[in-house]
Amino acid sequence: MAITELAEAATGDDQRATAKAALQQLLTSAGTSEVQMIRVSLGFAQALLADDEHAEEHYRSAFDLDMSRTPFVRARLMLAYGTWLRRRRRVMEARTPLRIARDSFAAMGVEPWRERAAQELRSAGEGSTSQGRPDRDLLTPQEVQIAQLAVQGLSNKEIGRQLHLSPRTIGTHLYRIFPKLGITSRSQLSEKLDTH
Repeated sequence: MAITELAEAATGDDQRATAKAALQQLLTSAGTSEVQMIRVSLGFAQALLADDEHAEEHYRSAFDLDMSRTPFVRARLMLAYGTWLRRRRRVMEARTPLRIARDSFAAMGVEPWRERAAQELRSAGEGSTSQGRPDRDLLTPQEVQIAQLAVQGLSNKEIGRQLHLSPRTIGTHLYRIFPKLGITSRSQLSEKLDTH
C-alpha cells in the first residue's frame, strides 16, 4: 500500500531505480489482484515512476480505475498529474486537474494538501480562490497588519519602524503574502483585504 509514497519520494536516479524495482516486484506478486486499493496504488505508482514517453498513458490508466471509495487518493493523483503537465509546460491542460485536486482537498478539509494544490495552480498561472474563505484568513495576524500598512501607502522602512522590524523583514513578509493572496503587487492588496 505504501508504494505510492515510495514512488512519490523517489527523486534521484538511484531512488527511482529502487522504487521501480519494488514496483515491478509488487506488480508481479499482485498479479491480477481484484483488491481495488492495491490496483489503485500500483496504477498511481506506475504513473509517478514512468518515463515521460509513457507517463501520460499510465496516468490515464490510473484514472480509469474505480476510486469512488478513495477520494483522497484520486485527489492526490489529480495533483500529481497536474504537476506533471505543468512541469512539461502544458499549463493550460494542468489547470483542470489541479483545480479538481484543490477543490477535493478543500472539501475533505485537508488544508496542507489543498495549499499544495493551490500553489501548483498558482505556478500554472491561475490565481487561487480560497473556497469561500476571506482572503485575510489566509494570512497570519502579523501579515494582515503588514498588508494593511502597505495598503495605506507606507514603505517597507516606514512599516518596519512602526512594527519594530527591519525593512528586509517586511519585504520577506510581503514576498510571502502575495502568493497566499494570488497577487503580484501592492496595488492589489486593497482589493484582497477589502480595505479602501
